[in-house]
Formats: sequence, C-alpha cells, structure tokens
Amino acid sequence: MTRITTSALSFNAERNLAAAAARLATIQDKIGSNKQISRPSDDPAGAAEAMAVRTEQRQNAQFSRNAADANGWLSSTDVALSAATSLLHRVRDLTAQGANDGALGPEAREAIALELDQLREQMVGVANTQYRGRFLFAGTSDAGSALDENLQFSQGSEVLRRIGPNSSVRVDADGAAAFGQGPDSVFSLISSIAQDLRNGVNVSSRLETVDAHLQNILATQASVGASHATVRTAEQSLLGDAVNLEARRAGTEDIDLATAILELKSQEVAYQAALSAAARTLQPSLMDFLR
Repeated sequence: MTRITTSALSFNAERNLAAAAARLATIQDKIGSNKQISRPSDDPAGAAEAMAVRTEQRQNAQFSRNAADANGWLSSTDVALSAATSLLHRVRDLTAQGANDGALGPEAREAIALELDQLREQMVGVANTQYRGRFLFAGTSDAGSALDENLQFSQGSEVLRRIGPNSSVRVDADGAAAFGQGPDSVFSLISSIAQDLRNGVNVSSRLETVDAHLQNILATQASVGASHATVRTAEQSLLGDAVNLEARRAGTEDIDLATAILELKSQEVAYQAALSAAARTLQPSLMDFLR
C-alpha cells in the first residue's frame, strides 16, 4: 500500500494550485489583449495563418492606395479632355462663323481671329495640365512642360498603377494622339485658321480638319473613361477584400469575448476550489507546533 505523507500532499497541492493559477492567468491575458494568439507558441498553425492574412492585408492596402491615385489621375485627365472638347467646339463655331465671307468685314474677322488666339493659348494650357506635379499628357517625362516650343509632346513612358495582383492600368494619356504634334497639331490648326481670317482666306475647308481633331480628343477621352471604370470596379473589389481579410484575421487572432468570459469564470471557480481543497487537506499537525 502506497504511503501518502504530509509533504506529498503539500507538494501536490502546490502543484495543482500553480496549474490552476496559470490557467487563470492565461485566460486573463487573452481577455486583456483581446488576442487568442499572444505568441507563436500559443498556436503555431494559427500564427502562420495570421501572418499570411496580414501579408494579404498589406498588399490589399497598397493596391487600394494605387487605385485611389489612379482615380485621381484619370479624373484629372477626363476633366482636361472635357475642357479641350469644349474649346474645340468653340473653335468650330468660330470657324463656321468666319466662313461667311459676305457677312463679315475685316474688323469682324479680326475679332474672331483674336478669340481663336485666346482659345489656342487655353488649349496649350490644357495640354500642360498637371496632377501632383506630373504632366497628364507627357507620361513619365520630367521636362519643364508637356508641350515644347515646336509643339512636340515630351516623350516619356506610360504611367501605370498596379491595382491588383495581375492587373495594371494606364493613368496618363497620349498627348500626341489627343492633340496631334507639330504642324499637324490642333494648336497649329487654330493658328492657321486665325491667320487665314486675317488674310481674307475662306476657312470653310478647315471645318473637316477641326472635326477630325475633335474625334481624336473624344477617342482619347473614351479610352480614359474605360480605364476609369476599371479602376472604380477595382476599388469596390478591394474594399470587399479588405472586409473579408479583416474577418479572417479576427477569426484567427481575436478571442470570442463571451466564450472567454465564461471560461474566466470557470477558471476562477476552479482556482477557488483548489484553494479551499488545499486549506482543508493541509491542516496543521503536531509537527507544525513542535517546530
């Protein structure tokens, strides 16, 4: 028959109390931090899953920032092209008005030519529109302006923004495709129409060229609009992904507070019971008084 000594009872009681206290401390730590996993050793598989989710969250956040920047670029480009379209419509109206040779005198022609000069300057300003210090129609070029003195657009690479793991979108626009370059540009065309009016040359033949440039600008704007729609769709998708990823992270790392509180109460009762059992078991003996 195994002999149970007082020292053995004392040792077992201390061990059980220590284990109960450790369990109580663990659940208290979880509730205090609201984390199921405080260190990798708590749940190695869960910790690995949490790290993977956090990596996806950081990637998603970067794509969201890229999409927001792309949205700004494309919105600014769309506004600039809309302004160019309005200016060119006015150029067409003035050209059609100036084509009425018999109804206009030299002063009226000069007035139309002066307005055309102003429209040309405004069109040059549109071509040099910037977004956050970068030219919308010059790609990655760091030149002083998008349009040089020879009416040539600065050559730069396309400005791209990555908005998904396998998705990138162009956010700038091809200035040469929209406005033309050199003698074939819309700027040269407006100057030529103004000069013809001053020289008494009929400008009706210029209307077809104005319409061709108008179509080029509209085609560029349509391309920008398609890219803009892609970015907006990506933004909505990224927002949904962010919500799902946070739910995955919380499900792996965070505690269920209601369940944790119940476990805390259970561990408190268990610890109090262990204390009570130890107090009843380890009663003072004659040896305690003889010491």
